[in-house]
Amino acid sequence: MFTILSDDKLTFRHVHHHFQSWLETAPPVRTERWQGKDVTKDPAATTYELRNVVFEVPLNGIEDLDHWRADIKPNLPWADDHFLERVSGEPLNPGVQWAHWPWAGSAAKFKTNRFNHTYMERLWPKFARRADGGKLSYGGHRRYPDGDKRPRYGIGHHYGDLWDLVEMLAKEPHTRQAWIPLFFPEDTGVGDGGRKPCTLGYQIIVRDGRAHIWYPLRSCDFIRHWRDDCYLAVRLLLWVIDRCRELSLDWNYIVPGTYSMHMTSLHIFENDRRALNAPDTARAQV
Repeated sequence: MFTILSDDKLTFRHVHHHFQSWLETAPPVRTERWQGKDVTKDPAATTYELRNVVFEVPLNGIEDLDHWRADIKPNLPWADDHFLERVSGEPLNPGVQWAHWPWAGSAAKFKTNRFNHTYMERLWPKFARRADGGKLSYGGHRRYPDGDKRPRYGIGHHYGDLWDLVEMLAKEPHTRQAWIPLFFPEDTGVGDGGRKPCTLGYQIIVRDGRAHIWYPLRSCDFIRHWRDDCYLAVRLLLWVIDRCRELSLDWNYIVPGTYSMHMTSLHIFENDRRALNAPDTARAQV
């Protein structure tokens, strides 16, 4: 396990430095598949892996996005544009911002008319793939089909979504149940043989006037995803806080607390090892 102990002065920049140093001597790991593709005969698919990586960064009540852009250094403007897609209330697949991602050429290999999943579908699953070729209409912060508005059903009752999480937190700010899953039961096992969500989900918990976010992932590519994953999760917390303030005056006294992340596998690929010490401006060209 690789753990970075939290303190009041820890920043995402410091965390990145630690990971960069540790990955330089990480052991090689070969998996049978990558994004659903057989890579047993591809030497470039060798990864160098840190297992069970945990850290917590204090957010110190800071809600200024420019502060987090400077500290995390996500791929901009893509990360901001894609975040707006994620919280649009619509289960978009494929959406449009995937094509503007710095590594869109790689993502395109896994798309036909749609991807087998998107963050938008998983955050807003109630009406996912219900409006193909049709229209969706607004209903608060969620979009509804113009026709059948009955949500998808699970085993016992209908699906929840990101807006349900907001409504729960606004009503019960100290709940332990504010969790939004991204990895669904249909992803267990081989399934459709395609890609799997790297993000397992997000939990938000409020204590002592501070809203904390916990973000577990089964897998994270340090070069292509880590910075954007962190930034998009921080933005999600800030978005949830803003939406809760619209619904409850109690949330005017709640500010960002901490960002906690657990990655079962944090890794780089063989061809990316040379990028570990590359300047930030070169990240998208690796």
